Amino acid sequence: MPDQQNALLLAQLTTIAEGLSATFAPFCEVVVHDLQNPEHSILAIYNNLSGREVGEPTTELGLARIASPEFPSLLTNYANQLADGRPVKSTSIGLKDAEGNYVAALCLNVDMTLFRGMQSALAQFTQIATRDITEQLEPAGTEALRQRIEQFAARLATTPRALKAADRKTLMQELRTSGLLEVKRSMEVIAQQLGVSRASVYLYAKE
Repeated sequence: MPDQQNALLLAQLTTIAEGLSATFAPFCEVVVHDLQNPEHSILAIYNNLSGREVGEPTTELGLARIASPEFPSLLTNYANQLADGRPVKSTSIGLKDAEGNYVAALCLNVDMTLFRGMQSALAQFTQIATRDITEQLEPAGTEALRQRIEQFAARLATTPRALKAADRKTLMQELRTSGLLEVKRSMEVIAQQLGVSRASVYLYAKE
């Protein structure tokens, strides 16, 4: 019976791995290890980034899990490296049988090369010159109005566009009390932040 249960676990784990690989393709390699057979532990490998094959042996982490049930079952987002030097972010999940022994592992390896390239490109794109120049492209007070709306939504653990009708009415009352409804184009700015029409904003303001 234990062998049948472990076989079912591995089959289900392989299905999960296939689903994860399809979701995060092509950046994430997903590997299923059968720790009952450490010399040929790789049972399935999807989005193959490491060049390994089904039937190859387990890694040092797999051997550590086999040696000790006390080894952590979850290791997340640790630095790793492919054979060609590409940086990888890895997560390793160990699964135990009913007796508390490790029998399988699910491993995810994310190739960070593209993401780091994107990060560098975005950093360059968003870089601001350090010249002492100030220019305001929108009416004074507009940013304060936006910030107040964001703060109000954050207090309710939501976003401005997800606010309920009753919350929007309360927001309008707070904005009126603070004088922010006097800001030029305030109704237009509020409508943009809430994702509603200006007519709706005027209605909330009247109630």
